[in-house]
Amino acid sequence: QVQLVESGGGLVQAGGSLKLSCAASGRTSSISIMGWFRQAPGKEREFVAASTWSGGILRYADSVKGRFTISRDNAKNTVYLQMNSLKPEDTAIYYCAYRRGIADSANGNEYDYWGQGTQVTVSS
Repeated sequence: QVQLVESGGGLVQAGGSLKLSCAASGRTSSISIMGWFRQAPGKEREFVAASTWSGGILRYADSVKGRFTISRDNAKNTVYLQMNSLKPEDTAIYYCAYRRGIADSANGNEYDYWGQGTQVTVSS
């Protein structure tokens, strides 16, 4: 059992920045992948970014490459998503997810645990 608690969402103007945090607790493992997904109203959930425990393997959706950065602080069991140059189309609920295993994945169905989500709203 793994619990994920997200924070850092809010309202920001286009071109601004936000940093999301996700703290994991419970039976976490170093053999794991943590990722970020998002879902806008009326749209499908989509992959944003993922990182292995070591940070040696990073993966980003094409829509956020060059703007978003995923990182981890393993001593705190926390993963971050630094979001720069935000656009209105980035507006969504952002979810942190946890997957046991060594390989990263952009498929949300392959993740085992999910956070409650945090709202990110980007105004024009």
